[in-house]
Amino acid sequence: MTDIQARWRDIRQILRRGGRSTGHFAIASVGGDGVPNLTPVGTVFFRDDCTGFYFDQYTCGLAHNVEVDPRVCLMAVDSGSWYWLRSLLVGRFAAAPGVRLYGTVGALRPATDLELAQVRRRVRALRLLVGGRRLWSDFHQVRDITFTSARLVRYPVMMAHLPQDDSIPLTEPETS
Repeated sequence: MTDIQARWRDIRQILRRGGRSTGHFAIASVGGDGVPNLTPVGTVFFRDDCTGFYFDQYTCGLAHNVEVDPRVCLMAVDSGSWYWLRSLLVGRFAAAPGVRLYGTVGALRPATDLELAQVRRRVRALRLLVGGRRLWSDFHQVRDITFTSARLVRYPVMMAHLPQDDSIPLTEPETS
């Protein structure tokens, strides 16, 4: 089992928090000319096996870059106001505020029925709005992402109580 596989459950908790608080993930890529590009993608989904996929709908720069160099970095940061306010009040983060995942993107392919159901479920309420229907009615192609390593977003003075070497756990145990 690789290091990322051993930590994947905790990494997914951070990804959920980050995705929920911002509505998207940032995916960095580099084009053939060496120019970096950062793309916000709201339709990223994660599987249990250190992989994921995203709908390649509004990602022109990213789509072009991964054809040249499939390596990417996906970042999720919990930017929720309550998370930050609580952390600032107590002087520490209860859990890592974010994570960077490094990996490679696969070729464009048709979305499966299961993948289409996942995106429809995520945007269901938003599709009741005119803009929501315009934005999220025509998804049909995805790209797979295979993640090979991870690195936490760190603020050392607020994270001294958490492991300093990206080891397990990435989050504090939940109390009931």
